Amino acid sequence: MKGEAVCHGAATIVNAIATGKGAAFGIGLRTWAEVELVDAKGIEVEIEGFEEEDPRLVRRCVENVLQTYAKDEGYGAKVRTKSEIPVSKGLKSSSAAANAVVTATLRALGSSCDPLEVIRIGTRSAIEAGVSVTGAFDDACASYFGGVVLTDNAKEEVLRRDTMRTDLKVIIDVPSFQIRKGDLPLERIKSLREMVDIAFDIALSGDYLSALTLNGLCYSAALGLDQTPSLEALRRGAKAAGLSGTGPATVILVERRAADEFINAFPKKDSLVVTDVFNGNEMGASP
Repeated sequence: MKGEAVCHGAATIVNAIATGKGAAFGIGLRTWAEVELVDAKGIEVEIEGFEEEDPRLVRRCVENVLQTYAKDEGYGAKVRTKSEIPVSKGLKSSSAAANAVVTATLRALGSSCDPLEVIRIGTRSAIEAGVSVTGAFDDACASYFGGVVLTDNAKEEVLRRDTMRTDLKVIIDVPSFQIRKGDLPLERIKSLREMVDIAFDIALSGDYLSALTLNGLCYSAALGLDQTPSLEALRRGAKAAGLSGTGPATVILVERRAADEFINAFPKKDSLVVTDVFNGNEMGASP
């Protein structure tokens, strides 16, 4: 009884921590999960390439699926994940891992459920594991479906789905340090609620690029992070640039035809990760 799944990372348009409403879009970086159900108790987790990472999220995802769909079966599990998504950089590595592990566990059971229920199992697991403040419903939806997703995280409600422009290349400046959710200055973040509300209204109007840039300025200021990568990117012709999640990664959107020139001229080429917009398979087929 074995199941496999793959889910994508995502990037922030509007971070939901300040207001409870958020927006994100899918990117090409992926996470894979393989879950094998066994008769022995316990859940063994191997996080390939990130062996030092805490496996609590993966365990909680498997436990919550088994509790709901195979409560009396007594299954344990062996889980292996691998990922292209840098961890704790704001690129939704936790959301992608949760979606992939929940989906793979369901497939191992021979079960299925509504996509939003898959996502909710993962967001609940993320809160229980302490890797998310809000559950990151917006991030998880963008990871699962691809494309642009606007959500009310408190209600776990999808407000809008759309596609992101595919003539844009996603260029990500990824610093070497990590930012963990337990270290966030929540009072400083929530003091910018009105500005973040404006960014969300801009996103609702369909101007995702301006919303992304404004949101990035707000959260970088609240977190005391260097805004040089965003400002330098905009000066060099980027269509949008801003902090993704709570960082420290900066997501930059550049016209595809100008991407090579932009990358070659960027001062910190060694820290760049280059990928594509991910709009999903026919606007959101299951992973």
